[in-house]
Parts: sequence; structure tokens; C-alpha cells
Amino acid sequence: MLDAYLYGGKRSAFGRHGGVMARVRPDDMLGSVIRDAIADTAFKGEDFDDVIIGCGNQAGEDSRCVARHAGLLAGLPIEVPGQVIQRNCASGLSAIIAAAHATTVGEGDLFIAGGVESMTRAPTVVGKSETAFSTKIDAYDSAI
Repeated sequence: MLDAYLYGGKRSAFGRHGGVMARVRPDDMLGSVIRDAIADTAFKGEDFDDVIIGCGNQAGEDSRCVARHAGLLAGLPIEVPGQVIQRNCASGLSAIIAAAHATTVGEGDLFIAGGVESMTRAPTVVGKSETAFSTKIDAYDSAI
């Protein structure tokens, strides 16, 4: 079995619900963190085997695969894939564990792993109506 190591780390600013980071999309936020993390290393974008990101409340504007879009926004080559782990708690930790596992079993040598979330930008969910063509619509904040 091969060993896995954490090489480095970066994070974004931490904000409040509806605060100063409310206008920042999760893929843009993560893309800048990935770009900055790579800049602090001797690695190039093509050295990475995958981007594994945890995100518990992903929908819509981040394209259903925030890992893939953030990697592209960070300047990674199109050949570097991305995958998302969705868990309602500890998605980022699960992504790091998945990258470590992939390394130890020989599925790759170098991974970007972490998590991203923006509860402010979580989508509003519209419930399905009880009858066809109903005008009664219930909407819910998916961040709560």
C-alpha cells in the first residue's frame, strides 16, 4: 500500500449568511483558492489526477459539479476531471479521505481535495403541487 500525504492547504475568508461574501459564487470562491494553493507549490496544473470536493448544498449556478468548474476556473487543464462528494455533514473531510484512499490504492499520485459551501447562495426549492396546473406554490429556503 502506498502512503498519502497532505502537501499544503489554503482557505477562503469565512463569512456570515448574507454577509460580504454573499455575491461570490461557490465555484469562483473555490477556483481562486485552488489557483492560490497551486501557486504555492512546484506543481503544474497537468500534474493533478483529479479534483475531489465536498459540497453539501450544491445546485444550479455551480453547474452540478462545482469541483470541475472550480478546477477550470483555477486554470487546470481540461483533462483534469472533478468530482463532488455530497454529505450533509463533513463533505470536505470525506473528499480529503477519498483523495487519500485513491492515492494509497494507486489510482493517482496528486489530488486537489477539500470543500466549498455558500449557504447564502443555496437555492430556493419549490415544492411539487398537489394537482396539475395548481396556482398554489410553496417555496422553501434549502439552506435551513
